[in-house]
Amino acid sequence: MFHPEELKQLIMKPTLFILAAGMGSRYGGLKQLDGLGPSGETIMDYSVYDALRAGFGKIVFVIRHDFEQEFREKVISKYEGHVPVEVVFQDINDIPGGYKPNPERKKPWGTNHAVLMGKDVIKEPFAVINADDYYGAESFQILADFLRSVEGKKNCYCMIGFNVENTLSENGGVSRGLCEVDGEGNLTGVTECHGIERKNGKLIQIVDEKEVSFPEGAPVSMNMWGFTPDYFDYSTKSFLNFLAKNHDELKAEFYIPTVVNELIEDGTISLKVLPTPSKWFGVTYAADRPATVAQFQKLVDEGLYPAKLF
Repeated sequence: MFHPEELKQLIMKPTLFILAAGMGSRYGGLKQLDGLGPSGETIMDYSVYDALRAGFGKIVFVIRHDFEQEFREKVISKYEGHVPVEVVFQDINDIPGGYKPNPERKKPWGTNHAVLMGKDVIKEPFAVINADDYYGAESFQILADFLRSVEGKKNCYCMIGFNVENTLSENGGVSRGLCEVDGEGNLTGVTECHGIERKNGKLIQIVDEKEVSFPEGAPVSMNMWGFTPDYFDYSTKSFLNFLAKNHDELKAEFYIPTVVNELIEDGTISLKVLPTPSKWFGVTYAADRPATVAQFQKLVDEGLYPAKLF
């Protein structure tokens, strides 16, 4: 008989893939490296801590070359001895098919291009998250359980669906992916919605510069996905089609929902929307920072996290 702890070692451990290459557009500086916890923890530190508790076995970061040194010193050094870590790089010039980007292009190629950077180091079911969003311990547990259940399978993906109520900012409208879900809990599509906030007690969004209502309690995507490694092959194929039309563009971006929607529409995959009770928080606007610091302090005071994570 195996001891429960030994059994845990034998179970496949999924990988956590953290998208950390983007700089905050509305909130200056490397917000991924902003200390918000009581001992200077970043939001990412809480994600790594929650993921390890949920049974993830490796962390992969995608970053840019220009802040590698700072990232290694401030972030990765903390995790040594706790979990294996790999770093991959997102680079505008790193595109397949012999295409060359427009020399004027400054903008990265988007979230799914960042995901593609992990294809040589990730060979097991994996989760994808943003570096600068707090997703909550329950979300990582739900994701880890799903990823363990699809080991050795193909075309079975998931995303964590947050109640839109749990993802708002008090300092302005937010953009969220509204999830359309069928009777079996599978995603049928994601629609990007902008300017979502509560005004005079009602949820609204901005469409064509007008305020229109947004459905109460709707599931939204916060870019927390679960994939099996076959997703890399589909992404490469989709990216080549994207580049055929857009390689010379300055701003066109290749997003995860674009690929997911394509694969759902042609019937290649099923993607479960797994609801989470967690409340999201993050720093969309600089004014969100004090509330986020207070929120982490509250979680520590409640005993959900130690005062020093690593």
